[in-house]
Amino acid sequence: MPATPLRITGVDTYDIRFPTSRELDGSDAMNPDPDYSAAYVILHTGPGDGPEGHGFAFTIGRGNDVQTAAIQALAPYLTGRDADALCADPGALYRELTGDSQLRWLGPDKGVMHMAIGAVVNAVWDLAAKRQGKPLWRLLADADPEWLAGQADLRYLGDVLTYDQAVDLLRRGKDGAAERAARLQEQGYPAYTTSPGWLGYSDEKLTRLATQAVADGFTQIKLKVGADLDDDIRRFRAARKAVGPGVRIAMDANQRWEVPEAIEWTRALAEFEPYWIEEPTSPDDILGHAAIRRAVAPVKVATGEHAHGRVMFKQLLAAGAIDVLQLDAARVGGVNENLAILLLAARFGVPVCPHAGGVGLCELVQHLAMFDYVALSGTTDNRVLEYVDHLHEHFTDPVRIQAGHYAAPTAPGFSAALRPEALTTYAFPDGTFWAAERAAGENAGENAGGDA
Repeated sequence: MPATPLRITGVDTYDIRFPTSRELDGSDAMNPDPDYSAAYVILHTGPGDGPEGHGFAFTIGRGNDVQTAAIQALAPYLTGRDADALCADPGALYRELTGDSQLRWLGPDKGVMHMAIGAVVNAVWDLAAKRQGKPLWRLLADADPEWLAGQADLRYLGDVLTYDQAVDLLRRGKDGAAERAARLQEQGYPAYTTSPGWLGYSDEKLTRLATQAVADGFTQIKLKVGADLDDDIRRFRAARKAVGPGVRIAMDANQRWEVPEAIEWTRALAEFEPYWIEEPTSPDDILGHAAIRRAVAPVKVATGEHAHGRVMFKQLLAAGAIDVLQLDAARVGGVNENLAILLLAARFGVPVCPHAGGVGLCELVQHLAMFDYVALSGTTDNRVLEYVDHLHEHFTDPVRIQAGHYAAPTAPGFSAALRPEALTTYAFPDGTFWAAERAAGENAGENAGGDA
């Protein structure tokens, strides 16, 4: 008898929140008290206990329930489907979801529903990599160029990137790919760290963590800026003294400034030789980024973590608005759209330095950066992958940093799976951590009432 086909038997969603605001981890000029969160999805397969696909969208606390509900709304599109067919062509699901007129009306191709699509599409890619017994970066690097170009969402890009051009870029990326894969597995992928630079940290903590970052092998760190210029000058001076002249210091304004203010502020910090200014103004303002770039050179302009899709990246690149492209693994429509963004960057010759941090973003985006190196751009020159030392212990396949480099993942999948105890502890509002917090608050209120 023929084998029973593997099918998607269930879709579970979780609102997972971590209390990072308690230590001001993740704090910046626009987000002073984030609680790093994941709207998390698990695709179950059967018959029996089949492999699972894991994915998520990243938020910073309130509203994570809305994002989780959006993912759950996609469950009917998945339940009962042939899992092997999905894994053989994740692009089919991507096109179905992004092409659904009523879902599309909520964007199109942006916002909460588009991020939900990204979460479930990434979960399918996680399942596909597990079915092939490969880490995702290896699945992508080994893939046939024609198939991979067909997976990339190239709609609305034809004036700058056609399917044939995408295939040509991927074919050229195959040259020397085996040697680069071996080098990656031996040396890892270069990283930079944001951990010293959160805006809420004291100067003492900044200095201590910056000094430690250099000792750990990092050749670039990043500082959050944009709340107060005098504070930024003081903090930059402390950081530069801690790391010395040979270490790059990037800075990140997290969209805080108007265009003229961004130019003035960046020039005021130029004496400390910042490597790039990240998100200097609204992430939607292509012309504003271009004006800032012209005015602040040689400081580079970097953006992308809040760019909602490939069309916005096309505009940033075609307008000459950025020096560094910072894609995010969970902001857009998943791997299929990020393939298009990586191809755009290769077409324009702009280095990709992905955004990470958050909950699991380091775990995901390492695969995209490593694929880009092995089988597309073929280089790590002026390319570094962000690293933030938070929350990795909650993942079954956490990132590993060695001498300032990401070690190449070896476990099959997209490195997206949270440990079961993380789900039971940090599910909001009834996980054990949040239930205990709520009970403590109620007890405190009762005691205060009694004292009164």
